[in-house]
Amino acid sequence: MIDKAIFTEELSKKAEQLGCLPPEWLEEIHREKWFQLFVPKTLGGLGLSLPEALRLEEKLAKADGSLGWTITLCAGAGWFVGFMEKSLSREVFSDPKVCLAGSGFVGGKANKIGEFYQISGSWTYASGALHASHFTANCEIYENGFPVLDKSGKPIVKAFVLEKEEVEILDGWNYMGMIATGSHAFKVENLSVPENRCFEILPDKVTLPDPIYRYPFLQFAEATLAVNILGITGHFQELVEASFGKRQERKAFSSRELSHFEKSLKKESERIIGLKKEFYKTVNGSWDELDQESRISSATLKKVSRISRKLTQACRLSNAKLYPFAGLEAAKTHTELNRVWRDFNTVSQHALLIFPF
Repeated sequence: MIDKAIFTEELSKKAEQLGCLPPEWLEEIHREKWFQLFVPKTLGGLGLSLPEALRLEEKLAKADGSLGWTITLCAGAGWFVGFMEKSLSREVFSDPKVCLAGSGFVGGKANKIGEFYQISGSWTYASGALHASHFTANCEIYENGFPVLDKSGKPIVKAFVLEKEEVEILDGWNYMGMIATGSHAFKVENLSVPENRCFEILPDKVTLPDPIYRYPFLQFAEATLAVNILGITGHFQELVEASFGKRQERKAFSSRELSHFEKSLKKESERIIGLKKEFYKTVNGSWDELDQESRISSATLKKVSRISRKLTQACRLSNAKLYPFAGLEAAKTHTELNRVWRDFNTVSQHALLIFPF
């Protein structure tokens, strides 16, 4: 349940001014355990299925882009609990206000010396960095100063869990939108951590039995990002319709102009609704397949990837077509419409969903 009385336009403005989620939202997030969407109930989380989580993430993104994105990315980092050593997961998730921020960038080197790793590096785009209790960081593995390679001669990469006191946050999120995500960079230098702090996102490295951890990470990421783009699109198109209505009151459009707008809005709305239904049907089918077969076929996974990208592309085109109808209100700084437009055109730049194939 999303409390609309809390996720108001006033607090969205406050969030953007702060450059992070405001205390009022964080209190609600911790109470609802939204940073632990995929953490099992035995460790204090919600233990949601992927379809359940996607519906919630879409609603949160529609309420506010930065809100939905921060929860999605931090909950996504929390999904890594399914690959952590059990002693580490109990330690990390014992805090009811645990929040993991991370970066997919391989920005560090971890040199194994005895039972410890010596880590140095820097990582970009850690959404929710200012709220995080822990960070996840991908590193190339070394042992006693020498690179560790796989059978094909490529560097082995593992992820590490770092405590917030161990990292330095770098003020690097200077973009026009999604400002309140606080997606800053972070770094460490010569940090020594025990070897149980590392984990690998591989099918044979799963440490928990819940089916969510057997859902392939690529399609998991594509789907969770797609619903954020979908949610922001829903918010944007509602605002465009309201803005056009206000323009109609001030300056009456001709019947031909009004009809053109109404047909355009209906066409784009129906297009997004149709793809949304296809998206959830496809994801639900993949989840059922996992539940029944304990695996998802490559054909089904390709369908999930394809519909996630197709939905994202449709949102881009649809919003571009409707944007002119909002008039200069959409270009005026500090308006809700402009913020949502900026959020959309920032988040839709994510490299994972740029290409339609």
